[in-house]
Amino acid sequence: MRKSVYPRFLVVYGAIILISLFIVSTLGRTLTENRLIAQDARILYTAGREMASGQAALDFSDRTDIPAIYEALCTLSTAERIDIRILSPSGYIIIDTTAPLRTDDYDRIEGFDYAAFGPGQYEIGSFFSQYDSDRLNVMVPITHSMKTIGYISLHRDLADITSRADSQLRLMFLIVGIVLALMGLMLMVLQTTVFSPLEKIKTGAREIRAGHLDHRISIPNEDEIGQVADALNTLAEEIRKTGEYQSTFISNVSHDFRSPLTSIKGFTEAMLDGTIPPEKHDRYLQIIQNEADRLEKLTRNTLSLENLQRNPTGRSPLVYSTFDINRVIKKTAAVFEGSCRPRKITISLILMEGELMVSADKDKIQQVLYNLIDNAIKFSPDNATITLESRLRHGKCEISVADEGIGIAPENLNRIWDRFYKTDASRGIDKKGTGLGLSIVREIIKAHDQTITVTSTENVGSRFVFTLALGRQTPD
Repeated sequence: MRKSVYPRFLVVYGAIILISLFIVSTLGRTLTENRLIAQDARILYTAGREMASGQAALDFSDRTDIPAIYEALCTLSTAERIDIRILSPSGYIIIDTTAPLRTDDYDRIEGFDYAAFGPGQYEIGSFFSQYDSDRLNVMVPITHSMKTIGYISLHRDLADITSRADSQLRLMFLIVGIVLALMGLMLMVLQTTVFSPLEKIKTGAREIRAGHLDHRISIPNEDEIGQVADALNTLAEEIRKTGEYQSTFISNVSHDFRSPLTSIKGFTEAMLDGTIPPEKHDRYLQIIQNEADRLEKLTRNTLSLENLQRNPTGRSPLVYSTFDINRVIKKTAAVFEGSCRPRKITISLILMEGELMVSADKDKIQQVLYNLIDNAIKFSPDNATITLESRLRHGKCEISVADEGIGIAPENLNRIWDRFYKTDASRGIDKKGTGLGLSIVREIIKAHDQTITVTSTENVGSRFVFTLALGRQTPD
């Protein structure tokens, strides 16, 4: 079963929501209440110390100042929403802001013991059973002349702290809700910009694997995902073209191999069964030999082209050397003297004076010259001139082969480099051609990291130009 990434994100998102709510509602509440309790305790303790310092000179035997103190403490108690008491060292309640002022017959807190209050600045409890519910209690001693003369106790209802904690908790829930909403929005954006395109890419890859090479992945994004989709579309197109090329290749190979094989088979059978008399055997044996030569040339050229394209880099290993290209041109042109003489075709050489040293694979470049000159002769009329030229241009050696032949139609110029391609005009002229010569030429020049171009005008002629890197001025 195929697993999708998006549902996993939804599960994680849901888990984050639950964990966030749990943390805020439990740990968040506890931490908030504890923080508020500690904060209020510090505030009350500071206030108690200030009040204790003001009451340091209070003599509990002199009650004249007590009413004024009571009024001041009641005002503070109402404003701060706290209870305030002034206690004697033995636990008698001198002043209590929660009750009317008494001038005698004070109540005593049973079991009062400052030492039992605890070592901290505050405690949570009923303050020696004075309250029915827990309070935040702070007690500060009042000292005079290094002697404790009483205590000030301050008490805040925990419900007040809980209410404030709830307010802060609601704020925390709001913040968490906003964060989760933003995460949900981000998840929606991811669904639109990442997961949906990835699903399209997955579907497209599945279609391409199934052989539906016309399927295209439509993703308008220009980011990495869009680039992946474009790469897959390009791959599908290249596979489709490769398939068409392979089909054409097999068709062309079958056609070009079938014709000479049919001739060889037919003439051989005719000679064996006596249809062709013995006195004509030499003539038809020559035809058979020519067809066999054609088959051999077709096989050799096909293998040569495959070798050139075999490397993963698309280039054949080359054996570089430095040589005089002018000498190679002259030597190659001389090979065609026998085929040019009967048709009165002239090969004109316009070469730079002296040596023109280049760095290249000498045998491969000679093959390039041979194929180009051979093509020029095939498609040139009798009494024509073929011009070979060498010159320096833009820091490179430039070689051109020009003819006065039938030319190439503009719509066919880009196709002449294809394997087995032959123009309709060439089929009537070149009966022995394989359609591989120019493909081999281009691959050789490409392997040298050089360029080859062609210009042509129908019924005027064609001119092929290729470049080579310059070499040192000492021939091999």
